[in-house]
Amino acid sequence: MWVGIFCELTEFALLFAVYFIARAHNPDAFEAGPGRLSLAAGTGYTLMLLTSGWCVARALHAMRAGRKPACLRWLLAGFVFGLGYPLIKIFELRWNFSHGLDSNAGVFVVTYYYLTFTHLVHVFWGLLGMLWVMARTAGGAYTVAEHGGLEAFACYWHATDILWLMIFPLFYVLR
Repeated sequence: MWVGIFCELTEFALLFAVYFIARAHNPDAFEAGPGRLSLAAGTGYTLMLLTSGWCVARALHAMRAGRKPACLRWLLAGFVFGLGYPLIKIFELRWNFSHGLDSNAGVFVVTYYYLTFTHLVHVFWGLLGMLWVMARTAGGAYTVAEHGGLEAFACYWHATDILWLMIFPLFYVLR
């Protein structure tokens, strides 16, 4: 899992390099860009992902305490909040397109879509991983003494959260 997380962080380090190079060459577009996006959507993503991450942390804590039913409930809650990210993305895309923010809207918007859609792919992988650890938890694969798979998943999910916490201000806040 650590190799996968390292690869994910390396991929996003390269994407952030693209962001900063594009920003350096197009300062006006990146200064005006955040005002063109929906801050409500960006804030919604942040709340959904952080709440989901908190639920996953609670699930891990419950497993360590030997409370498998509580672990499953926390994982289910984490999954539901995690689904908030792609659902908000659907509504945001409709809003963006109705406001002319498509692939022809300039370098800021293209960079925005490139980074956020890549992050969306990682969120989908995380949601699939969450289904996997829920199934394994329900099947008794994890115990107080052995829950390494659940712990590895939690590390991945938190890495995805951390990446969003870097993406959010770059596109929705900083001018």
